Amino acid sequence: MARVIVITSGKGEVGKSTVTALLGKSLAKLQKRVALIDCDLGLKNLDVILGLESRVVYDFEDVRKGRASLWQALVKDKEFDNLYLLPACLRTDISSIENSELETVLKEMDSSFDFILIDSPAGIEKGFHQAIHFAHEALVVVTLDKVSIKDADKVIGLLESEDISSIHVLVNRVPLKESEKGSCLTYEDVERVLRKKILGSFYESKEIRRAQNYHLEVKKELGPFLIVASALCGEKREKEPDSLWKRIMKKVRNS
Repeated sequence: MARVIVITSGKGEVGKSTVTALLGKSLAKLQKRVALIDCDLGLKNLDVILGLESRVVYDFEDVRKGRASLWQALVKDKEFDNLYLLPACLRTDISSIENSELETVLKEMDSSFDFILIDSPAGIEKGFHQAIHFAHEALVVVTLDKVSIKDADKVIGLLESEDISSIHVLVNRVPLKESEKGSCLTYEDVERVLRKKILGSFYESKEIRRAQNYHLEVKKELGPFLIVASALCGEKREKEPDSLWKRIMKKVRNS
């Protein structure tokens, strides 16, 4: 049975779709069968982040209308044979999709994948409730600023109202200079406000941004994502690949 995890945020511009893509790659690297579903129809850029936009022939809309089968619409990743993307509907708002239609797709995927990651709209955007309806777990992506945390708190309330009890926080785009100076919020601040544990964190990375723009394979920066992927699999990585990151975050925690 596949684990259905929705990845969402309280506000936009926190790098949620990038986190979804790299977490999917990390799970695939750990030999898990992974499907990504792009339900963030406001941006519809998961295929671009993965460098797969030129390979998209069919999307969710074609599947639900019977113009293509699920496996015709699924796009295989260029790097991992066990990672697939179901692209967003280019012509349809997700809020118009019936829950039964999404349920049908998830049931068909269930026996073929270990993880199904749903890239959801932010909690204040249309289509959020459809995207989270069948999720077993949720990952809420935040940045270390007050607006992001405030909006994430609202989203966590919405997730809990849908009886999603397994909710963790991912901190993204931690700015190194501000973190070293202690001028941004700390992990303790985030956990105190949200009352949820932080599962992982990812610093601001020029390499990740460059990889997004030029569709390059990200190797050096996968370390923190592999740690989160391992935690989701119930495993523990004995050594974090990025010791610099550990030193910086220790400073953040102690600030």
